[in-house]
Amino acid sequence: MKDFETRLKRLEELAETIKDPELPLEKAIDVFEEGIKLSKSLGKELEKIQGKVEILLGDAEDGGTAEKKDFET
Repeated sequence: MKDFETRLKRLEELAETIKDPELPLEKAIDVFEEGIKLSKSLGKELEKIQGKVEILLGDAEDGGTAEKKDFET
């Protein structure tokens, strides 16, 4: 699941699944673990995006003379 939106949708599905009072404990733990992993990876990606936006905004403010950095996606 490389696509951000796909992973976010999966996280939302997991959040709904774990609310089910009929969910067995072992399954709930698996769902929780997957959700935590997705949450962390999405958070890291959002931090990267925020950094890119801040650089671009800084570049726009100084008239385009900011040093360009390579972005990894």
